[in-house]
Amino acid sequence: MPASVTKPGEIIDLLVIGGGINGVGIARDAAGRGLSVVLCEKDDLAQGTSSRSGKLIHGGLRYLEYYEFRLVREALIEREVLLSAAPHIIWPMRFVLPHSPDDRPAWLIRLGLLLYDHLGGRKKLPGTRVLDLRRAPEGVVIKDSFSKAFEYSDCWVDDARLVVSNALDAKERGAAIHPRTACRSLHREDGHWNVDLEDTTTGRKTVIKARAVVNTAGPWVNDVIGRVACLNSSRSVRLVKGSHIVLKKFWDGPQAYVIQNTDKRVIFVNPYEGDFALIGTTDIPFDEYPEDVTVDAGEVDYLLMALNRYFKRQFTREDVCHSFSGVRPLYDDEADNPSAVTRDYIFEVDAPNGQPPLLSVFGGKITTFRRLSEHAMEKLRPFFPDMKGEWTKTAALPGGDIEDANFERFARQLQQDFPFLPPPLTHHYARLYGTRAPKLLSGVSTTADLGRQFGPNFFEIEARYLTDHEWASDASDILDRRTKHGLHMSAAERASFEAWFLGLSEVVG
Repeated sequence: MPASVTKPGEIIDLLVIGGGINGVGIARDAAGRGLSVVLCEKDDLAQGTSSRSGKLIHGGLRYLEYYEFRLVREALIEREVLLSAAPHIIWPMRFVLPHSPDDRPAWLIRLGLLLYDHLGGRKKLPGTRVLDLRRAPEGVVIKDSFSKAFEYSDCWVDDARLVVSNALDAKERGAAIHPRTACRSLHREDGHWNVDLEDTTTGRKTVIKARAVVNTAGPWVNDVIGRVACLNSSRSVRLVKGSHIVLKKFWDGPQAYVIQNTDKRVIFVNPYEGDFALIGTTDIPFDEYPEDVTVDAGEVDYLLMALNRYFKRQFTREDVCHSFSGVRPLYDDEADNPSAVTRDYIFEVDAPNGQPPLLSVFGGKITTFRRLSEHAMEKLRPFFPDMKGEWTKTAALPGGDIEDANFERFARQLQQDFPFLPPPLTHHYARLYGTRAPKLLSGVSTTADLGRQFGPNFFEIEARYLTDHEWASDASDILDRRTKHGLHMSAAERASFEAWFLGLSEVVG
């Protein structure tokens, strides 16, 4: 962490601990309200749960079974808010749910989809329809024993880029964003928090002062309360492991599928990165260190079993190209079934006798991060009565200020502006960077100006841009989070880029 984090003697308004989606969302919201903000994250932005999601902005159709009506309504409203704020990294997707009479009855699914269509005041997305799988093209890959399906709308999201976009907006509104910076201790003194921070790369230590602290450490939220702040809490998170596998895409068309396993758990089968398919997720109680989470063979078999129940093609472990696993820090409501644990969020404010507050966030889901951030600021308003009001509902995220949120028209214009670029490459830049793609391509007039090529659609200019503007300091920051280039590269290509990037980092350092 550089020495310029704060000025000598300065007391900032807000320290945010945790660089996942909730942390960057709160930092962005607070900075836009005029508060001075520092965010620290012990690893890379989105390195934990927020880059290992199912990559959906959705209301949570199955949450209706658990009577989570408030959460579903909020998520459905947010779905359209976020679609307008970032149409380059969030886009509509149709989901085909083949009906199995052995599982949920058709009337129950119809009722759930009726609520889903109307509970959140849907305006932009098409509604539900019934498909005859014997005639519809979506049914070609489905076993003949399934004759009917329901089709509904939700949205896809590039989860890690959503995190980085919020961090960029927070920075541009005055927040200081510091990945790979751990909060080692917190203690109150003279009406503020004394905070010990450590750069986890260099070991350099820094002390800052803050009027309030927000704990969005996700799976580590209780660790921050207990070990770092030496406080107690009656609340806790319940760690649930969710794993995904990646296969080659095996159907035609842009639609996704939603299938039910024999235990009635819902599994998503989504188009991913062009020619891949993302399948998940599992729900398994997890009591180990979150950073050690991995996919186990039983989870792979579980997901393959669900696929093989519905699709004509039968899959084995040899078909799995890639896998990843994340730990979801769900608020512990003591539900027996991990799938039934609430996806809602809870706040706890520790501020006895008017002392500087520690606001801890338990639970939450990526779809509702913006509204969660607003609720967090409402909790902090008594401590900052002069801060500005809500503003994020109508504000585009960086790169998302696309006219009429019409991404396809924007992408065509970008291609016209850079006609010498191959269309797949232009589309890649449009999708990841939106209206900031011209900034990345500044000074480029021929393909030679893109620099060294490391893999399909991956050139030196992008790696340098991510290092200079988006806090990338490790090869995996680029290959696995800010982009998904690593998924399309051979082992030799990846090794070559890692060697090049190590040399770049040494020069920059």
